[in-house]
Amino acid sequence: MTRAKTKNPKNTAKTISAAPAPALPKPTRPGGKLGLMIQRLGAKAGATADELAKATGWQRHTVHGALSRLRTRGFAMRLETEGERRAYHLARAER
Repeated sequence: MTRAKTKNPKNTAKTISAAPAPALPKPTRPGGKLGLMIQRLGAKAGATADELAKATGWQRHTVHGALSRLRTRGFAMRLETEGERRAYHLARAER
């Protein structure tokens, strides 16, 4: 038994629209422990990695991984040092 050949047209041009790329959507705030982290990072004083670990019940290296995950989701952060305290803050959105 032989296979039936399927027709594969060579002239299958796709139309490409010249519309501009849409603006990146504002990142949505996740719930659960990541939402708790965003809430703490959005506070005026920010939050240290140890404070976030205590609030979530995670180990410190897990907190750092979660911060990285939030950055990839579009949340901009900055790290500020005040004396001995190194606190993470959510960066303000540019308009």
